[in-house]
Amino acid sequence: MLRKLLSVLSLDERRAQQYRDLIRREARLGGRLFGPINKGNRREFFCLDEHTWVWHEEWTDQSGQRHAVTTRYDVRPDGVLKAQDNQPYQYITVAEAQRLYRAVELYNQVIDTELYELAA
Repeated sequence: MLRKLLSVLSLDERRAQQYRDLIRREARLGGRLFGPINKGNRREFFCLDEHTWVWHEEWTDQSGQRHAVTTRYDVRPDGVLKAQDNQPYQYITVAEAQRLYRAVELYNQVIDTELYELAA
């Protein structure tokens, strides 16, 4: 009984790890949509769940100071809410919603082509 329980837990852990690895790969591919990423910098764009998109960027400025910004978009029937670095959510403008929509389209194309097509 214990062995069976441990094998189920082990399988769940493997599935969770595979999911995390997949999200990381998607995030890296998504980050490339917005142009080249300088060495030592990091940019990620990915779909966290059915309604949530995340943009994360880290860079070092000219004075050598490290910066990081995380933007979270919550897509709702009545609009898109945006929160940046733990600030309160605010509705985005129509122009920003259009840019996000285009980014999501590009993301889906890249992910389908470069990640999931390889697995098929």
